[in-house]
Amino acid sequence: MPSATSKSYFWKAVRESFPFIFVAGPFGLLFGVLGAEAGLNLVEVMTFSVTVFAGAAQFTALQLLREEAPTLIILASALAVNLRVAMYSASLTPYLGGAPLWQRAFAAYFTVDQSYSLSIVQFEKEPEMTLPQRMAYFFGSNGLIAPLWYVATLVGALVGARIPEAWALDFALPIAFLAMIGPMLRTPAHVVAMLVAIVTAILAVGVPYNLGLLVAGIAGMMAGAQAELWLTRRGLMT
Repeated sequence: MPSATSKSYFWKAVRESFPFIFVAGPFGLLFGVLGAEAGLNLVEVMTFSVTVFAGAAQFTALQLLREEAPTLIILASALAVNLRVAMYSASLTPYLGGAPLWQRAFAAYFTVDQSYSLSIVQFEKEPEMTLPQRMAYFFGSNGLIAPLWYVATLVGALVGARIPEAWALDFALPIAFLAMIGPMLRTPAHVVAMLVAIVTAILAVGVPYNLGLLVAGIAGMMAGAQAELWLTRRGLMT
């Protein structure tokens, strides 16, 4: 689509983001429900969701709040869960780094798993895209997801515990990550990082305040980096 306009790229991203509504909707509903059950009022739930706009970090912080964990542990855990967004940002910088500051500020806010996974695939597939086209595509990838997240959170907070447990909304999170991470396991180093993180998370399941997940994430990143160095030295990766 080399001759496409920025507007057409925006709507292309909106269309391609459509499957994610089946994740963002239940996920937002679940956060609203759990937030209400945890004792947060409607304003607090919505402020939480709008200002943070990071589902996994929000669930982590909410769970620790319910467990009455120390504030420092809550902040550290939420930040650690969102460290992947820093890696997303570094990966997107070569494509979006030349945009005006205000656009980069909005892009930073809207950098989530779905917008990153869609955008990085598109940018690598069509490297000839102009900067305005890239920004349009990036924002289009959130054209459905962001409003749906806010609305679903609001509905979840309003209906609270009236949503039947049989709906199994909590299953949306692992499904979302499996769908996004699977296609990205393109090198042996990626697979090593995944396997080490999984094994470490299982072994560290008894660590208080879910800190085992932090340990698993760090172990996975270290293992993946070492695997990439080892393979590069032997000429198995470029």
